[in-house]
Amino acid sequence: MTEISIGASPELSSGAQAMLATLRGCLRHFSAAADGYDGSTRHAGELEELLADYARFVTDPGNVTPFAQLAAAAGTDELVDQLRCQSARCVAVIEKYRALRLLEGQAGAEGYFANIESCIAKEFGAVALTGDSKLLLVGSGSFPMTLLNVASRTGASALGIDIDAESIALGRRVVAQLGEGLDIVLEERALHELDFTAQATHVVISSTVGVKYELLHQMHALTREDIVVAMRFGDGLKSLFNYPMQQVDPALWRLVDIIRQPDQVFDIALYVKQRSIGKDV
Repeated sequence: MTEISIGASPELSSGAQAMLATLRGCLRHFSAAADGYDGSTRHAGELEELLADYARFVTDPGNVTPFAQLAAAAGTDELVDQLRCQSARCVAVIEKYRALRLLEGQAGAEGYFANIESCIAKEFGAVALTGDSKLLLVGSGSFPMTLLNVASRTGASALGIDIDAESIALGRRVVAQLGEGLDIVLEERALHELDFTAQATHVVISSTVGVKYELLHQMHALTREDIVVAMRFGDGLKSLFNYPMQQVDPALWRLVDIIRQPDQVFDIALYVKQRSIGKDV
């Protein structure tokens, strides 16, 4: 990992300079934690504490102003990019730890459905899922709680994709243990390789998927006209933990809502196809 050079400028407030030191420390810890994953759960407690502290940091209103000042300093973009990348690696690892703990009998199903990233009803706003819905999750990870939650609450069909083979293998075992009788499938395949992509009524794209807007662009030609896409993102301070919102091609997609979640590490942007103008969304 390359050391990032951001000078301690006298123009930076003491709060911004303290934040710089904190973020550099977080980057070192994240890199070490991700590199230290060995297929066991022996480092799980340390990483859980690290990510919990980081989540509190990026949702603390008191950090908004110091970060805004720091973000204006030369070199900050590179630091934020590396933090986003390494924290995303750690999120993938922590899900593996949770899956392994469950499969080893160290944790039961009780409480897991309540411990999800956000309320799925809120995530899609007024476009609620039903038993006839088909949900596609991009970046399902090793512990696919969104899929389990949606399928258990609504009876919808759900499919998750991930680029990591170990995450898919662990996720399938988690679903087998927690999702008996639910219509949930996990695949290590691309969007264009799935028949389900053309059938999906709702899509969730995880906030730690770096190419999510490229995938959104690709998805336009592959999906039905009434598709609703929930893009998890983080701007400003939250961009330390999430890939931020980007502009979309106005000929393809229309932003219909932004759901702000002050106490969550990510916010949600809802998109429909531009040809959906005039329809209820």
